[in-house]
Amino acid sequence: MATIHIDYLGELRTDCAHLQSGTHINTDAPTDNQGRGEAFSPTDLVANALGTCIITTIAIFAKRDGIELKGSKLDVTKIMTTQPPRRIARIDIDLTLHAENMPDDETRARLEKIAHTCPVAISLHPDIEQVVSIRWEESVLIP
Repeated sequence: MATIHIDYLGELRTDCAHLQSGTHINTDAPTDNQGRGEAFSPTDLVANALGTCIITTIAIFAKRDGIELKGSKLDVTKIMTTQPPRRIARIDIDLTLHAENMPDDETRARLEKIAHTCPVAISLHPDIEQVVSIRWEESVLIP
């Protein structure tokens, strides 16, 4: 059974339906490649997949240790090649992990390793440079 159904809408745009949940996202070609840039481009979704895979996988393992990472944030920067063939050259992930109870150094190191071994990270072509910067900040509980 299919996971995603995609309708091509014309003018370099698609409507993508996640069949299990029924949620939709649209794509548009970027402005530097004949599109309007009014939605995620396909390569934006690749970079997004890496960022969301990293935080989701870290959160899965953190949860097992009783660590809540709610409020953590990522900034993702996708860099395309300047020479043909057009492809993603590099993805920069700037990750700030917020933890209510700061884990010890060993636990943080184990969780940080996941950023480089999540399913998307190890599925991407090795020519795509993945640069992941991680900062830890203790969450402040406000009563």
